[in-house]
Amino acid sequence: MTHAGEKIQQSRDYNGWEELFHREFAKPYFVELRKFLVEEYATKTIFPPKHLMLNAFDQTAYGDVNVVILGQDPYYNEGQAMGLSFSVPKGLLPPMSLQNILKEIEDDLGYKPKIVGGDLTPWARQGVLLLNAVLTVEKGKPNSHKDKGWEKFTDAVIRHLNERERGIVFMLWGANAIAKRHLITNRQHLVLTAPHPSPLSAYRGFMGCGHFSKANEFLALQHKEIKW
Repeated sequence: MTHAGEKIQQSRDYNGWEELFHREFAKPYFVELRKFLVEEYATKTIFPPKHLMLNAFDQTAYGDVNVVILGQDPYYNEGQAMGLSFSVPKGLLPPMSLQNILKEIEDDLGYKPKIVGGDLTPWARQGVLLLNAVLTVEKGKPNSHKDKGWEKFTDAVIRHLNERERGIVFMLWGANAIAKRHLITNRQHLVLTAPHPSPLSAYRGFMGCGHFSKANEFLALQHKEIKW
């Protein structure tokens, strides 16, 4: 069976992410991360399933990125994580953070979200990169893969996107995401920050942030729009 290290190494030469992948996968930190993941997937229950580890990049090509929504790490309960931040597979009820996101969309835009259930793949296919700062987690243990190397990789993703000439909307929700604000230096991009949409913090400023209408107003200048 293909193990995690092989999955990261093999056919990722598509979707416009080649330059980033080839550069980062060769670095010492990623070599160590790969070794860690091989052991973790072999001995523990790790989410998402290894074939979905890089799903955000599979679903959204580099050249198609219009919006980046940055989460923390994957859902740590059985069957929820699918490699897209805040998203759960079809048939599952949206977790509370996602429920708050969908409620804010309705309040902000004045219509019910186009999403059915909690699967955000339709957003990804419109150019919304649903990225977590850390791309794997042990079952039942949030932040269990923190500081193992993923943060360096996702910092590199943001720097790579920052180099894009066409403007991108970066939605940074919560302290961990906002901490990456300094990586976005080019003025053609729009950076939106707010508290995290979790029940613990959503009503401290996420609800009412208006990020979805602001994103579409910005994208309209490029003759683009996200059907939220």
